[in-house]
Amino acid sequence: MRLAPAVLALTLVAAPALAGVDAVLDDHVLPGTAAFAQATQALDDQAIDFCQPQDLAPLWNSAMDAWVRIGHLRLGPGEQAALTIAFWPDARSAGRRTLARMIAAQDPMGVHGDDFPQVSAAARGLYALETLLYDPDFNGYEPDSYSCTLVSVMAHDLATQAAALDAAWREKFAPELRTAGQPGNATFLSMAEAERALFTALHGGVEFDADQRLGQPMGTEDRPRPQRAENWRSGRSLRNLTLSLESLHAMATALAGHPVDAVDSAFDAAAYFSLAITDPAFQDISDPQGRLHLESLQGRVRTIGEVLISEIGTSMGIAPGFNALDGD
Repeated sequence: MRLAPAVLALTLVAAPALAGVDAVLDDHVLPGTAAFAQATQALDDQAIDFCQPQDLAPLWNSAMDAWVRIGHLRLGPGEQAALTIAFWPDARSAGRRTLARMIAAQDPMGVHGDDFPQVSAAARGLYALETLLYDPDFNGYEPDSYSCTLVSVMAHDLATQAAALDAAWREKFAPELRTAGQPGNATFLSMAEAERALFTALHGGVEFDADQRLGQPMGTEDRPRPQRAENWRSGRSLRNLTLSLESLHAMATALAGHPVDAVDSAFDAAAYFSLAITDPAFQDISDPQGRLHLESLQGRVRTIGEVLISEIGTSMGIAPGFNALDGD
């Protein structure tokens, strides 16, 4: 997701504030950013000496798992970091085209780690690495090739970004959330404001799952787009959705401060409907039955968003209103 999640237009209503900021940070955010930093460092360490797909694919998948669990945190340092860590959707295949040009030209920026951050965001991060590890047009490279060095440089760049993201949360943004409303905190003027920021990230993650992870490959009934599915080459489109929903469920519970029956039921229903999906890469979307299963699952994911607002949002003084991005 290249853009911040859709902004909820939030209208304050009279309700007591929750006390879930510390729980979200301690149980969800900080363990998640640490796990992502550790997973990408393991990938980087392996790529120093072993650069071929069979050597790196398992560690790339571990890094992808860790990212999906925190990818909805598009606030604070996560908002900008996501642009170069996870450049998706990429409807015009900008990443693939940029990598092809770099390899054909033996672009020096692809072999010098200090220069690599200057390349297009589409050619950096997890999704660009997937192309080199899984796309048959790219993944046949030899150990001493330009592509081999490029993969190593990309893995190091990813680990550097992940470490910076973890540090930014720990050293600056998490303390700002914890001290919301205190003197000297110009970022969050009240604890309720901090809670609403976390809720917006939570709800935005659910919307991303419905609109992008499911909506992108679904396209329209007349024109499905299976090759726009997230990570379809590595066959993990359904896995990403499953991990994301599990992580969002945990964040919702932490933010509420306790399990909420209606929220639990909504997430459980989506998990149940996902069991009907037979193609983990969502490539059967042209089949009427395959499409029906994805549409049904998408409906259940959208229901999660509605339940989050009614069961948690209103408890912290939030009610749904117009979407400022739509100009309403």
